[in-house]
This record gives sequence, C-alpha cells and structure tokens, in this order.
Amino acid sequence: MKTFSSKERVLTTLALAEADRVPVNYAANPGIDGRLKEHFGLQPGDHEGLLRALGVDFRGVGAGYTGPKLHADIPERGVLVDDWGIRRRWIEHGSGGYWDFCDFPLREATLEQVAAWPIPNPDHFDYSTVAAACRAQREYAVVVGGAGHGDVINATGMMRSMEQVLVDLATDDPAGLLLIRRRAEALVEITRRTIEAAQGGFDVFWMGEDLGTQHSPLISLPLYRRHLRPIHQLYIDLAKHFDLPVVIHTCGSSSWVYEDFIEMGVTGVDTLQPEATNMSPRYLKDHFGGRLAFHGCISTAGPVSFGTVAEVEADCRQTLETLMPGGGYCFAPTHQLQDNSPTENVLAMYAAARRYGAYA
Repeated sequence: MKTFSSKERVLTTLALAEADRVPVNYAANPGIDGRLKEHFGLQPGDHEGLLRALGVDFRGVGAGYTGPKLHADIPERGVLVDDWGIRRRWIEHGSGGYWDFCDFPLREATLEQVAAWPIPNPDHFDYSTVAAACRAQREYAVVVGGAGHGDVINATGMMRSMEQVLVDLATDDPAGLLLIRRRAEALVEITRRTIEAAQGGFDVFWMGEDLGTQHSPLISLPLYRRHLRPIHQLYIDLAKHFDLPVVIHTCGSSSWVYEDFIEMGVTGVDTLQPEATNMSPRYLKDHFGGRLAFHGCISTAGPVSFGTVAEVEADCRQTLETLMPGGGYCFAPTHQLQDNSPTENVLAMYAAARRYGAYA
C-alpha cells in the first residue's frame, strides 16, 4: 500500500475508507504537554515539534480577534474575561489546574440586557493571514473550528450557567434563546469569512456540543430537535456549501442523537467516551460503522491515566482492532490528555497507534 500524506490519510478515513494507517490526533492539558515536550527535547513553546514527534495528522488554523476589548478583566479576583464576556479563574487541583468558569454574568439577565450584551463583531477579525497559514500546513488535514465551535449548551452556560440554560431550553425562555441566537449568528459569519479567506485551504470543519452525562442524555431528543438541531444545521450547511466534511465533538452518552447527525450531514463524531452508556467501540461500530467516521475513543479517564504501560497498549490495540476495519477511525484521546497521565503511558498510547494502526 502506498504511503499517504496526512491530508490524504484523514480525508480517506473521513470518507469511510481505509488509508495506509489510521490518522492520529492530539490534545492535552499543560502539565502533560510540558512533560512530553521535555521528553522529546523540545522547547516549551514548540507545539509543532511535538505534533511531528507524535505523528499527528491534523492542524488547526483560525482568524484572530483584533477588535477592542469588550469586557474588562477583574484582576483583584484573578478573573480573566474573554471577548464574549465569559469569566474564568485558575483553579488548582492535585496534578495541575484549569481555567474554570465563574460568576455567570447573564444568569439573571433580561431580554433587553441580553440584546445589549457586547459580542465580537465579525468585522474585527484578521482574515488576511488565514490563506498563508493553511498553505504552510498543506501536507496536513487543516481544520477550521474545534471541539467547542458552535456549541449551544456549554458556551451559553458559561455566561448564563448550565442550570439556567437547561431551563431556558425547556421553557423557551426568550432571554436565553436570544443569547443562543446572537452568538450563533456572529460565529457563523466569522466562520464563513474564515473559510472564504482560506481560498480552499481547509479540509475539515469541526464543531461541538456536549449532549450526555456518563449514563444518559443531557436533554431529550425532542428538545434537541426543537432548539439545538436548527442551530447545528446552520454550521453544517455552511461547511457543506464549501464541500467540507463535518466532525462534531460530543461528550458523554451521546449516540442517541447520531441518527439525527447522519440526517443532518455530519461526517464523523468525536470524543467517544468508551465508559459512557452506548459509547463502547463495539457498540459504535455495530450501530454506526460505515455511516459515521469515529475520532477518539482512547479514554483519558481509563488506562492512560490509571493503568500500566501494558494496559495502555492492550486497550489501544483492542480499540484499533474494533474500529479500524473498513476505515473510518481516527486515533485520538477522548478529551485533552490529563495532567495525572504518566508520561510513559501517553508515549505508549502513541506507540500503539504506530504499531497496530497500519492497514496491511
């Protein structure tokens, strides 16, 4: 079999066919990311060097925001506020930390307050660098968007609280629905301009929506169809207009919505937490193999974090043996690799992809 370029490998796999080997992807929290760079003798900022060392086939490109700062930070409380008004502060834990969401400034906002809330203007992004950035990465599968791109529940919950967003969806609350619509309209336009500026340089469109707990759906299917599906369809239709395959990130037990995804034009599904209900590799392959591509399924809460090197290798090998046949599987962690993951386990994970991920 010929050796594929990274771009060819990913696009062949997303077309549900076998390439030379499974594509590989990577995402990690700062602690384990730094340890991996140290292991390979890389500088702390050499992200490209790490991707090459791990054999990663994907690269991301976007347009940077260049407009005015719309929301002030709160330095006396250590709170950083982004351009959408989402507030974060650093929360440490035993093996690292996270920028966690706080305050939820629109939790009790009225319709008028939501309408007046400053959000990024699509005119205030630098699209001029996108084409050159895509050309520089042209041997790889170049991605527009990402795991949180276009999501409704999480992103709105960061401003309005998760509890209130779920109430908004269940009760058709006008303020909550307006916030969802305003964000989607702006982000769809930003995405459209970014794709146009790339001049054909993108290969994959990536979006996200966390839809499950570990055991069950987060919302009902009728509720998904009433409020979230129309929003998601905006992004999918945009991607299809530019002939881009669509991958959607969905955490937790989310296979209950995959038939809708197929109807909507989704190409592949990401995350695939194998310990969640109806998310095991065998279940996914039996129910959706040949109709959806799969990306993920190497649990960041399983052997990679808590097992031995041998257990990591066995888990990765079994996942590959289940999902590889016929094509359609991209090897990747379910989420960002966690800081409690031993370096040797992560190295064993990627070694397993090289050892067992090739097609005969």
